[in-house]
Amino acid sequence: MFGIVRPCAHRLAGSLKTEWTAHLCGLCLALRSDHGQFSRVVTNYDGLIVSVLTEAQTGRTAGQRRTAGPCPLRGMRTAPVARGEGARLAAAVSLVLASAKIRDHVADGDGLLRRRPLAAAARRV
Repeated sequence: MFGIVRPCAHRLAGSLKTEWTAHLCGLCLALRSDHGQFSRVVTNYDGLIVSVLTEAQTGRTAGQRRTAGPCPLRGMRTAPVARGEGARLAAAVSLVLASAKIRDHVADGDGLLRRRPLAAAARRV
């Protein structure tokens, strides 16, 4: 994961940590359902803020949470996850941020993207 915003896990109360995890898992699942399994690699905390803010502005309704199956990142436990327009909007934001990051690395010639074949492939992605 990448991003500027990071949660302070030792300072989050139990309910806030559950909410944060619900939005993070909702973002990951929205990426998978709307854009395919591989798109989950662009899950980031910066896009997650969009989901949190959208839910804060619209208020939570009964259909905005569902129970997700076990996940290795959650220690193979089930958990309530956010779903709906906030999670889908956060997924779109995450894809845009990832695209901008790749384009920036190609323009700067950073790391592996310094090589022409990899830079050409990254431009197509």
